[in-house]
Amino acid sequence: MKIPLALTLRLSASIWGGFIAPIAEDHMAILVIGGAGYIGSVTVSQLTEAGEDVVVLDNLSRGHRAAVVSGPKLVVGDMADRELLADLLREREIEAVLHFAAHSLVGESMEKPLLYWENNVQAGVTLLRAMAEAGVKRIIFSSTAAVYGEPAEVPITENCPIKPTNTYGVTKWTFEQLLADADRAHGIRSVRLRYFNAAGCTERCGEDHTPETHLIPVILQVALGQRKGVSIYGEDYPTRDGTCVRDYIHVSDLARAHLLALGHLRAGGKSTAFNLGNGEGFTVREIIEIARETTGHPIPAAVGPRRAGDPATLIASSARIAKVLGWKPECSDIRSIIQSAWAWHREHPQGYSDGQADR
Repeated sequence: MKIPLALTLRLSASIWGGFIAPIAEDHMAILVIGGAGYIGSVTVSQLTEAGEDVVVLDNLSRGHRAAVVSGPKLVVGDMADRELLADLLREREIEAVLHFAAHSLVGESMEKPLLYWENNVQAGVTLLRAMAEAGVKRIIFSSTAAVYGEPAEVPITENCPIKPTNTYGVTKWTFEQLLADADRAHGIRSVRLRYFNAAGCTERCGEDHTPETHLIPVILQVALGQRKGVSIYGEDYPTRDGTCVRDYIHVSDLARAHLLALGHLRAGGKSTAFNLGNGEGFTVREIIEIARETTGHPIPAAVGPRRAGDPATLIASSARIAKVLGWKPECSDIRSIIQSAWAWHREHPQGYSDGQADR
């Protein structure tokens, strides 16, 4: 029997480390920064389903108004706006922050490093200062497997050395270190969720970036006739077919981990980091072939040069979050993940612009 999401969240908040923690009947609001984006919007939907009072802050530069479910208040603004943050945190009685607003493209981070330092670190400092001043003591941060760089072992555990090979990974790791300082100095406890490759869609929420650089939606754009073909960035990696290997995790499973992390912090859990992945890797060529089978489209592919900062293989061990929070992927089959994405993209061939989205 599947436990309802709201009950799952309450149970995760009440049972921790062998003791029963009290649950307040009425929680205060949750601020989701970047909640109009891909993963943020799915998490907002799950939080709302669970009965949480949600406020979304998004500047809509990379998110979409149409991605936010009805119910949560959407504030159009920037995380770097300290005055706006102060007003939101105090006036809405925010108890926890979920931070999805970092820039996240490896290639772009190498071409525009200052943009990444400004948004991912400088604006993050503004957020933590505002939280400290408002007395908000809980934050869940969307981090990344990119902090590990070329891993010393596969699958990657949280104890692997931190050696990011691109600016994106460096700035995410820098903010993780800032979170540790904020905990020590201000008592702001955090859960850092290190994603591997987010993929798939829900019936309502999908993946829509401009420009699109993520492999699965790019492939599906080819199947929709919006691109002539897909580029493979390098075929000389030390992998089974020479192309990069990645661990794909369904966006709904990622979102659910955030709700469990919230329960952990509500129950008094300490700051920690968890990997989120399926524990199985697929090469770029394998993903293309599965997409061909799913869509019935030939999907032409051409090999180009490597992208700077791309590790050869990233596969997660999620054993720690399974043991501590009881999380495990519910949609782990790569064909099902791609099928869910294909269903959404066929229904929304122009992305959220079908629904009058902001760009």
